[in-house]
Amino acid sequence: METSGPQSDLSLNTAVVRTILEKFLLDETRNAGFSRGVIGLSGGVDSAVTAYLAAGALGRDNVRAVLMPYKTSSRESLADAQLVLDALGIPSETVDISPMVDPCLAALRIDDRLRAGNIMARQRMILLYDISARERGLVLGTSNKTEFMLGYGTLFGDMASAINPLGDLYKTQVWQLAAALGVPAGIVEKKPTADLWSGQTDEGELGFSYGDVDRLLFAMIDERRSGLELEAMGFDGRFVRTVQTMIKRSQFKRRPPVVAKVSHRTVNVDFRYARDWGI
Repeated sequence: METSGPQSDLSLNTAVVRTILEKFLLDETRNAGFSRGVIGLSGGVDSAVTAYLAAGALGRDNVRAVLMPYKTSSRESLADAQLVLDALGIPSETVDISPMVDPCLAALRIDDRLRAGNIMARQRMILLYDISARERGLVLGTSNKTEFMLGYGTLFGDMASAINPLGDLYKTQVWQLAAALGVPAGIVEKKPTADLWSGQTDEGELGFSYGDVDRLLFAMIDERRSGLELEAMGFDGRFVRTVQTMIKRSQFKRRPPVVAKVSHRTVNVDFRYARDWGI
């Protein structure tokens, strides 16, 4: 997590943010007519933070964690997920997705790691939504702002949820909140990974560190700096353009399906549920 280069103020008042996010989870769950939440617990810091926030907001008995390993998943990930379960005392279950994923990979003759990883991510979300129906709860999201902005996630897979407490926090801010919440240090400090194949790490796949890209994203998105301003601040021009391209190319992941407008009130254009129905 130690990085160098231009600095941006990504520091959080973690006590205030925790209060805001726990109230968000409670209010939005109740507004939707539910009292329970379901979380895919991976052993990573994002799902751990969501679990801690949900337990604080909804009560431990109202949060169900689901562990969904594939046959190549690391034992470390499962052990880290268990640390969260031990700390919070929330109900949990483990579902091996291998018997569900392997026939699909075989039928489509998939040997590409990215395609296989997308299928795993979507299979996990199928399970989470089914379990949420059984438990009469909402699927709680675990994707952070860095992942959303870069498109670093699977559409209708790990990026899916009913409500998401972390989507406006950059990865480095999630680490800050995790430490304040008391998430086990080993989870906070380990290299982030989606654990989709052996040796995979987020930063290795992206080609840059979360610390570096979060500072750039904060200046680019939150402060609305232009490309010239970013380079004047000390950011490498090629890095700036790479990240800008990633943001542009992943815009489709950050919006609902675009609906062709043919009526006076079109879903997500003129008719928005929160505005029209007071939700």
